[in-house]
Parts: sequence; C-alpha cells; structure tokens
Amino acid sequence: MMVNRRTWKYWWEEWIKPILVAAILAFFIRTFIAQPFKIPSSSMFPTLKPGDRIFVSKFIYGAKIPLTDFRLPKVRDPKLGDIVVFLSPVEKKKFLVKRFIAGPGDTVKISGGELVVNGKRITAAPFKKFFYYNRGEYGTEDRVIHVPEGYFFVLGDNSANSLDSRYWGMAPEKNLVGRAFVIHWPVKRMRLFKEGD
Repeated sequence: MMVNRRTWKYWWEEWIKPILVAAILAFFIRTFIAQPFKIPSSSMFPTLKPGDRIFVSKFIYGAKIPLTDFRLPKVRDPKLGDIVVFLSPVEKKKFLVKRFIAGPGDTVKISGGELVVNGKRITAAPFKKFFYYNRGEYGTEDRVIHVPEGYFFVLGDNSANSLDSRYWGMAPEKNLVGRAFVIHWPVKRMRLFKEGD
C-alpha cells in the first residue's frame, strides 16, 4: 500500500519529528545536565524524607559519557556538605544519596558524635544538627580514616539509620552521579539546596 506523500509529510512534520526532537532533548538533559531521583529511605532524614523527589545536577562534577569511563569537564569538585548521588559500591545498579564528607587525600574521624575532617572539628551548619554514631568498621570512635586517591567518604544525616561509609568504606569517584540541588515534589517540600542545608 502506497503512502501518500502529503500524508507522510503531515505525519513527519506534525508528529514524528517533534517526538524525535523531544526524545533526543530529554536524553541529552537526563544524561548530561540533570536527572530525577526518588528518595526511598530515611537515611538522610530530616533533610530528605522518603518519597521526596529530587533533581541532581550531573554537569557540576562532570557528567559521565554513557558506556565509557570518560567525563565531561567539571564545574568543581565535590565539597564538604554536598548532598551527592552515586552508585552503591556494594549493591550494583543501586543509587544512594548521602552527604559528601571527604575526598582524596583527606582524613576523617568520628569523635564524640562529631566529625573531624583533616584534624578540624566540623561544627558549622548543617553538621551541628547531627549526631554521628560510632558504628561499622570505618566508624569506630576516634579511628582516623585516610581517603585514598580515586575515592570519597560519605555519611547519612540520619546516622542511626544509615548504611554509609562507616560500614562499607569509601566509594569510587567513578560512581559519582551528581549533586542534589532541589526537592521538586511534593509541593509542600519544594526547595533549593544551598550551603548549610
């Protein structure tokens, strides 16, 4: 059966082409700019609650090119206090959201419920709100952890209910997806994250 040229042109111009363009744009944005995630647990409570939906900036740390280990140029490195999303180092294909504590070359210890990073006790916001329990192999009282090259150390804000670097150690930098920058759902929880959040 022959397809009328006018009919084909109509379908191409009005439907197929716009859908293709939208799909390509969506893929580009999700891969290189920002990606949505849903919070499944209370490990970051009260900062993030189960059911919160967030957008994660992928370009800030250099978005990863699919099917490779190459990254695009980054805006900056992760820093103390960033809420980061990354692939779990112990459960493949599972994404985790935690707070970035230390990167390559840094030292970390938990002392009296507080963080000590590079020998300095961290008491500024948001850390002054949290108590960190001495749990797990890497979270024992006053144990100094040295973060090696190519890795980073993370903790959940809800220290009593978070499986984080205290238990499984460091996460590879190659697993880093990006930085959470906004809660976009539910509406009553909508807000941008800024320093100190």
